[in-house]
Amino acid sequence: MQKTLFLSPPSFDGFDGGAGARYQAKREITSFWYPTWLAQPAALVPGSKLIDAPPHEQTVEDVLKVAKDYDLVIMHTSTPSLANDVKCAEAIKAQKPGTRVGFIGAHVAVLPEETLRDNPIIDFVCRNEFDYTCKDVAEGLPLSEIKGLSYRDADNQIQHNPERDLIHDWDAMPSVLPVYARDLDIKKYFIGYLLHPYISFYTGRGCPAKCSFCLWPQTIGGHNYRAKSPEAVGKEMEQAKYLFGDTVREYMFDDDTFTIDKPRAIAISEHLKRLKLTWSCNARANLDYDTLKQLRDNGLRLLLVGFESGNQQILDGINKGIKLEVARKFMANCRKLGITVHGTFIIGLPNESQETIEETIRFACEVNPHTIQVSIAAPYPGTALYAQAKENNWFSDTSLLADSGIQTSTLAYPNLSSAAIEDAVERMYRRFYFRPQAIIPIVGEMLGDPQMLVRRLREGREFFAYLKERQTGAAAKA
Repeated sequence: MQKTLFLSPPSFDGFDGGAGARYQAKREITSFWYPTWLAQPAALVPGSKLIDAPPHEQTVEDVLKVAKDYDLVIMHTSTPSLANDVKCAEAIKAQKPGTRVGFIGAHVAVLPEETLRDNPIIDFVCRNEFDYTCKDVAEGLPLSEIKGLSYRDADNQIQHNPERDLIHDWDAMPSVLPVYARDLDIKKYFIGYLLHPYISFYTGRGCPAKCSFCLWPQTIGGHNYRAKSPEAVGKEMEQAKYLFGDTVREYMFDDDTFTIDKPRAIAISEHLKRLKLTWSCNARANLDYDTLKQLRDNGLRLLLVGFESGNQQILDGINKGIKLEVARKFMANCRKLGITVHGTFIIGLPNESQETIEETIRFACEVNPHTIQVSIAAPYPGTALYAQAKENNWFSDTSLLADSGIQTSTLAYPNLSSAAIEDAVERMYRRFYFRPQAIIPIVGEMLGDPQMLVRRLREGREFFAYLKERQTGAAAKA
């Protein structure tokens, strides 16, 4: 077994590049998801270590002090962060040339040939669902025998091994929670709508939905939801309670659609009620009242819901599979049951116009989730949106990020410029949050919880600084 370091490398100040981040970028407020997709192979490799540099404010120099003691370094990367991550790999190799360095993540899964060809410093990349591929490399198996691997051979030629089957026995997968407890400071992880400290992780992978923009199902996880049994999740949560005690205020199940199998979700929620745990999860905006009620009664606090747009034509065009009327009813039921909702929206999807942006802003204000996130449509390689943008010549730029790490629009349409898409993000935030219906619940939340008071004031400062930075960037672009 090679001594293995799993690394989420240093990046832009405030940059969240973990696999839990739907868009790798600097967020509006301090926001860090757990590096679950690095922690999972780390849990499979005895004696390994996980470093998640961005939330722990670790520099390349900090990483080098640890990396010198390891023979194998496996780094998570993404399309926006690849160039930066390669620089970190170069520093690791410069310090200790014999270190074997491999990359994982959606970008390298989709573009293994290009990644290895353009970056000679990388020894191998693990394609698709890479957990057991990483384990095989760490165990010292000949690279030519490892499924799902692309690598440089002894003659420096790039080789691509056969694909690896997706994981179906998820009950056999070790929990990531002991890795979190061993290697991460959970107080460093913040998400604006989750209680602090929180923990997020997956109980399975894959999503039956076919949303054209969504990265993970199209590149790594697939469209078949494969998950742990309720009994296995129950045991995992017992372990969580042992490891973290009462420190963790909320557990977030980050499966793409945790509630797609309603009987399973309810069975898991019964374990959570037994353990007296507060929890949240991803959900689609079509969950029925009875299921919502059972989940709420069993400790559900918040649902993370991707509404994306307030225009039905746009939703149909991205294969969202949700009708606006159904979403309205869903939100009415959540309000009735007292379930908090964080809504996510995307500006700049195909068929977007100033009129559809206005519809989305009005829809968000109408259904009125407790908090929102507004992202710019990001055509990642490997997604249907990327192929569509390429076919229709919608690309206005090649970079998903500005130099500051803030997300920018790489798409433009005949009737909508990339600058107009970027401007609409700020407009939507201002229109949504500068209303009594949004402000009053947040103020009430602050008055009822001293920790939340301090936190919301900090987030407010960060939010206005973000808006100012975006305006400065827009002015420089103009």
